[in-house]
Amino acid sequence: MATPEPQTPAAAKTRAKDKSPWNWLLFVPVVVPLIPAFYNTDSPRVFGFPRFYWLQLAYILLGVAVTTLVYQLTKRRGDR
Repeated sequence: MATPEPQTPAAAKTRAKDKSPWNWLLFVPVVVPLIPAFYNTDSPRVFGFPRFYWLQLAYILLGVAVTTLVYQLTKRRGDR
């Protein structure tokens, strides 16, 4: 079993200072599903599924898209 390499204090300090404003976008997929006005009706139906069910799948896609976007916008180039 490989043990992880210890980080230098400079690397740990740099990682802890990541205060990008793009990180605030990560609240979108958390807050949007908490708004009942989006899913408190039965229609429209998509392929026979009521709004609540297909909207849950849409929230998953929203979460994946926002997380990918924030990652791409905040990753450091050349850091490996």
